[in-house]
Formats: sequence, C-alpha cells, structure tokens
Amino acid sequence: MIAIRPTVGGSTLIATRPAVLTDRIQVYVAASDPVSRAGIASQLRTHHGLEMVDERQVDAEVVALVVADQMDEETGQIIRSLKRRGVERVVLVVTRVDDTGLLSALEAGARGVLRRSQSTPEKLAEAIRAAAGGEGALSPDLLGRLLDQVGRLQQQVLNPRGLSFAVLTDREIKVLKLLAEGFDTAEVGRQLFHSERTVKNIVHDVTSRLNLRNRTQAVAYAMRQGLI
Repeated sequence: MIAIRPTVGGSTLIATRPAVLTDRIQVYVAASDPVSRAGIASQLRTHHGLEMVDERQVDAEVVALVVADQMDEETGQIIRSLKRRGVERVVLVVTRVDDTGLLSALEAGARGVLRRSQSTPEKLAEAIRAAAGGEGALSPDLLGRLLDQVGRLQQQVLNPRGLSFAVLTDREIKVLKLLAEGFDTAEVGRQLFHSERTVKNIVHDVTSRLNLRNRTQAVAYAMRQGLI
C-alpha cells in the first residue's frame, strides 16, 4: 500500500516503506551545467546531515540529485546509469515536465520529481531525506497529474481487459475464495459457470505468475494479502 502525506515544505511524500535514516546522508549532484551543480551543492552543504560527494564516491548509499531542463533521453540515460551503479535513490529536479516525461522519469527509476522553480534548498533537502528514508517526493501538481494518469490507465486499458492494478483479477479472487472455503475445482466450476478445466487453468496462471508451487499456496497468498 502507498501512503500519501503532505509536508510543511509544500512537497508531497509517498511513503513506500518505513524510513530508516543514517546520521549523514551522502548526496551526489548530477547536472550538465557545472555552475548549477556547484551552486546546488553549495546550498545543500549548509543543511545539517547532508554530505556532498563527487562522482568517484558514488555507490549504493548515495542519494543522487539529477538536475535537468527536461526529462529527455539524455536525462533518462543519466538516471539509468546511476541505477546500474547501484544507486536506488534518485531525485529528479527538472525545469519542464509533461505527463509523458513524468512517467518516463518514474519508469527510469526516479524516486522523486520536483520542479526546479519550486526547489528551494529546504525543499531539496526534504526530498533528499525522504529518498534516503525509502520515501518518494513529488511536487503537488505532479502528484495530481500522476493520479489522473493512473485513473485513465485503469479505465481505458485495464478495465476493458478485465484487469486491475491488483495482483489478482476479480475472477481469480473468486476462484481462490471458493477453494479456500473447501470446494474442489469441479464444484468451483459449477458455482462460477466455468468448466473444471477453466478453473484449473486459472489456478495454474496464478501459481505460475506468482511463482507458487500449488493452489494451497495460492490460497494462502490471497489470504495474506487480504484479498479473500
């Protein structure tokens, strides 16, 4: 589950797992413009707990701040290059971003996207700390646009195919619920007006997709997830 909570600084944090912060957070600033890089690094040095590092010190413990005009192919390559070096916590600070660029940034591996015009040193430090703690940061208007896109994807792409963002489809959940109640595959088929072969295929699809050994594990998985 993703929990969204507002912050005093004006950004929105998306909590993805409990925050675990170290005493000092190492920060690497990546910018094509060396003046921008030096300026941002200088401002962040004034914040307690942040330590600027250079490219030679980049490793999995670093939070990378990528500064760019827009989310284009070059910016995407920078983010992917950092990911290949083990950097999982990337915050993108961008001058211009449209809906496609926002999704591209998140797909490339950015944990946060901030507008450059709104990125005061305090908000940058807040986003860096959020990323270090396993959270994400989005400018409020970008969060709204992202949620709109998710809604359109559900309505226009997933719903017509009987799918959802949930791991299991409605039909799969119904089958597993009946199995959990003790019905065998033939009885489940009769209740749902499916052939027994169809029920077995549904169970096989679930176990294969989730890398489970059998239907008992599939039922247990659905119960742990609160789906049945």
